[in-house]
Amino acid sequence: MPTSRGGSEVRRFISQLPSKLEKQVLRGAARAGGKIIEAEAKERSISSDVDEAIVLRTKLEAGRITVKITVRKGWGRAIANWLEYGTDAHFITLAKDESGGKSVARFNATTKRSMVIGGKFVGETIFHPGAKPHPFLRPSLDIKGAEAIAAAQSYINAHVTRSGIVASAEPEGDDE
Repeated sequence: MPTSRGGSEVRRFISQLPSKLEKQVLRGAARAGGKIIEAEAKERSISSDVDEAIVLRTKLEAGRITVKITVRKGWGRAIANWLEYGTDAHFITLAKDESGGKSVARFNATTKRSMVIGGKFVGETIFHPGAKPHPFLRPSLDIKGAEAIAAAQSYINAHVTRSGIVASAEPEGDDE
């Protein structure tokens, strides 16, 4: 009767394989693909403030890895929203915190101040015609999606070999 040895080790190895792949390879593959789209978003953005605020994060949930490319909170995010979607025509008036609770007419009458834009006096209220959108996030995904998938696949191919998984336990970068 033939016998076999090492069956329990093989079963243990196979049972641990999905979690090892998820933690050591697939998250890195997701980052590799995400970096392609992140770089394209930074290239397509027309604001250096937005470029500096674009971040990539990966999140590992049960059986699922998510990549998010977003804009960090702050001034860069405000500009990013204006760039991505544009703005409607609107009026700009004096800020309430500068007026001390006075109406615009009373504030201008008592302080003799006007709004200054570009070094020119424009009065108490100005009409802004709006801004055209310059989308950069969604087009980056649309344009570089296939390249991102190829980058993720090449990461997987490089880190899963016949000899086993050759990936670090910690994916590089800033993740959640």
